[in-house]
Amino acid sequence: MKNQSQAYLLALLAVLFWSTIASAFKLTLRFLSFTELLLWASLTSLGVFSIYLGFKGNLRSVFRHSRKQIFMAAVAGILNPFSYYLILLKAYELLPAQEAGTLNYFWPVILVLLSIPLLHQKIKFSSIIGVVVSFSGIVMISTHGNPASLHFSDPLGVALALTCPFIWAIYWIINMKNPMPDTEKLFIGFLTAFPLLFVVFILNGGTNHLPEWKGLAGSIYVGLFEMGITFIVWLSALKKSQTTAHISNLIFLSPFLSLIYIHFLVGEEILLSTIAGLALIIAGIFLHHYGGRLYHFFRLRA
Repeated sequence: MKNQSQAYLLALLAVLFWSTIASAFKLTLRFLSFTELLLWASLTSLGVFSIYLGFKGNLRSVFRHSRKQIFMAAVAGILNPFSYYLILLKAYELLPAQEAGTLNYFWPVILVLLSIPLLHQKIKFSSIIGVVVSFSGIVMISTHGNPASLHFSDPLGVALALTCPFIWAIYWIINMKNPMPDTEKLFIGFLTAFPLLFVVFILNGGTNHLPEWKGLAGSIYVGLFEMGITFIVWLSALKKSQTTAHISNLIFLSPFLSLIYIHFLVGEEILLSTIAGLALIIAGIFLHHYGGRLYHFFRLRA
């Protein structure tokens, strides 16, 4: 049933949770390797979706979908959480949280570019301008406000952080083509990814001992509020909202709130170049979505 007030409340709750994750990543990586963090977080998320689907009475029906749909969900799981978070967490090891987290918000721009060859969509002039504006924000963040030098703070870390939006955008497109319910797709994805993550954990020198409680607590927090419960809350908000557009723009509060958490919890000094670069990225995304409307509005006023 549509209820816009509840939709806004749930969406804001999800945004608040997601805003804490960059800090949670960075703090937890003080106690665990990135592979260990992801292993425990993924196990937590798998438990969340198992309990949720079991409570809803849909756990058995997951495997009654067509083989093609299950295969697509499994492939999506190899992209996310397996590949996406392995690369993202390694980027967090190499970069400040404000840099790794902010660069990840470039994914809507990548989605625009990939939609041209993969979804055969035409790109508007306003979208081209938006891509350029967002890319200038990437350069601003990566060079710490000195784009003319093209001297990146950590070239490998920046490369990894910018790989993640590509993976997420491809994952998004694959999911769009799969009619399975979202929570069931996520369950299949984590079920596929967890054994692969366990192998990577072992190859990375993993042990059979439980990690220090602070690291384990951080991993469980990430599993609950980055990959698990928060997705369920966000999906509930989408179902209750009259339209997706009513709440989708709220997600752009997350990176700015995240910078506040990073400053006070992680102790990083937030650079003006990070804020300026983030503003450029989001401005580019808005140009893609609303550039045409703005053009027609000012044209009518002229």
